[in-house]
Amino acid sequence: MLKTKTQIQTPSDQETVPQNVWEKTKKHQVIQKQEATITNPDLSNMKIMVVDDIPLNVKLACSHLKVAGYKNFITQSNSTKALTQIYQESPDVLLLDIMMPQVSGLDILEAVRADHHFSHLPILILTASTESEMKNKALELGATDFLNKPIDAQDLLPRVRNSLMMKMHQDHLESLVQQRTAELQEAQREVVHCLACASEYLDNETGNHVIRVSRYVEIIAKKVGFDSRKVEMIKMASTLHDMGKIGIPDSILLKPGKLTDEEFSEMKNHCDYGEDICSRTSSFTHKMLDTSNTIGTNMLENSKSPLLKLAASIAATHHEKWDGSGYPKGLKGEEIPLEGRIVAIADVFDALSSKRPYKDPFPLEKCIAILEEGKGSHFDAELVDLFLGQLDDFVAIYDKYGE
Repeated sequence: MLKTKTQIQTPSDQETVPQNVWEKTKKHQVIQKQEATITNPDLSNMKIMVVDDIPLNVKLACSHLKVAGYKNFITQSNSTKALTQIYQESPDVLLLDIMMPQVSGLDILEAVRADHHFSHLPILILTASTESEMKNKALELGATDFLNKPIDAQDLLPRVRNSLMMKMHQDHLESLVQQRTAELQEAQREVVHCLACASEYLDNETGNHVIRVSRYVEIIAKKVGFDSRKVEMIKMASTLHDMGKIGIPDSILLKPGKLTDEEFSEMKNHCDYGEDICSRTSSFTHKMLDTSNTIGTNMLENSKSPLLKLAASIAATHHEKWDGSGYPKGLKGEEIPLEGRIVAIADVFDALSSKRPYKDPFPLEKCIAILEEGKGSHFDAELVDLFLGQLDDFVAIYDKYGE
């Protein structure tokens, strides 16, 4: 059980700060100004939070820090309010008393470290206790350092300065990581877009097909309840749903009339080709790489990218049907991944409403009728209902990106 202030009395727990402490504070004013003044101006406005149930202890700590040039203080003497204030203020360093009534410093420390947002927050423990057990517990919970009470300026200032510099450096690194991540995500989007364009390079009649399908998919995914990250991912992955058409002969892909049974059988292979390309582990890619070569073999390892894994799933399943009559694997019902079921509706709607080498665009009423007719056989009925509930949005997308 955590010991509270009512169980342990320490010299720092007196209602007043001893006179000799104030005299010592005054004695060190000149030293602080000469040796402990902030040399990095960026530190002066960083948030320093002091939590101690004795207001005079808070005042003493802030007095030392103000002399050194620090300006931005958050103080709290009610331990029950401390945690809420930490979340609200997001300090850059926390000076935390251990022995406080109702909610102890260890309780606050444990709660703060449980939140990943504060994983890099320096926490300096204020204590007059010499108990090794308590110090070890604080270290286990994530304490950064300790400050003995009564607080000594020569001990306080360098520890706070070093903690703030560490925090500033960590914030800078996180900023660089976020910037680099954003750059990589943008590069990924560009590569995916280029691959999607490559899959339709010869099929001029569907130049905006992948754009429209991705926008349709985005709307359905939002209605399904995916979070924003998953919506963006499935939107991007859906642009590669026909990637496998790269492997289909032009004579079939661009044929203006109806395909023969043999040609249609070959056309159906684009699902397997697309899955293989996105997962990079296929006989399709083996034909293009010498698998006896170590480098070539390494290139054929399964993709670890969540985006490409999702794209592979979509490429493989967007022609499956709810009743099991689709291709290439004859999956049925919920055996078909949700992303495949979503793209199936978006892809068919776009095929129906757009001009293709073998057909003119169908009127909107006919497109809706075909989707309605396919509920429970071709399509997931619930997804069709979600789609039709947002029909105005889909029409707006077609008007904007139509051929």
